Amino acid sequence: MYSMAFSSVFSTPLNSLKQVNKLNSSLNPCFACVTSASSSFKTNIASSKSSLFQNGFSLPLPNLSGFVSKSQNFSNFYARGATAEKSIYDFTVKDIDGKDVSLSKFKGKVLLIVNVASKCGLTTSNYSELSHLYEKYKTQGFEILAFPCNQFGGQEPGSNPEIKQFACTRFKAEFPIFDKVDVNGPNTAPVYQFLKSSSGGFLGDLVKWNFEKFLVDKNGKVVERYPPTTSPFQIEKDIQRVLAA
Repeated sequence: MYSMAFSSVFSTPLNSLKQVNKLNSSLNPCFACVTSASSSFKTNIASSKSSLFQNGFSLPLPNLSGFVSKSQNFSNFYARGATAEKSIYDFTVKDIDGKDVSLSKFKGKVLLIVNVASKCGLTTSNYSELSHLYEKYKTQGFEILAFPCNQFGGQEPGSNPEIKQFACTRFKAEFPIFDKVDVNGPNTAPVYQFLKSSSGGFLGDLVKWNFEKFLVDKNGKVVERYPPTTSPFQIEKDIQRVLAA
């Protein structure tokens, strides 16, 4: 019955809101969230009255197989829409010494955000190249934000003081290092929820391993995401491009 009602409404011009009001009382309200979250869906029926969506016109999600093929795809789309108005500057994190740091202090800068580990096979090359890039571009408005994480093979087991000493002593890291966080799972740090939902791509929702990288532009928006095996030197041209923008 719902699918018949849906087809009959969209097969005739929407010249009267009375048709919509009659349907409102009989159809499931779950469709309201779909229509409000999907600008592309609104575009496809641009000739329809805007009040169609405001009044909560709806039908069950199973009848939308042509619009949303998989619930996971819809979840990813909705999450990206929910973060569209946010930026990295909306978050406050703790630094390696336990002090609160508002990321708004980095407004106007290009950021490379990395989940780091001290005992990974990628540690030496990544820390060395990150330190080199930071030294080269820090005076041009570039910052690296390092977030230790122990979720991948238990390769960041140390305390914050131990992590700080390792990075600063062995690799002369001068870029900011923050409190150890979770980047996946139920305790994912809010800043990483934002980073992942903003980027999407073939990597999906999960950070795959140590040293995954997110490039953030001067407006606090994620513009690129790189897998752990992409070395810092490989993304230097992207850093240059975003700095010049």
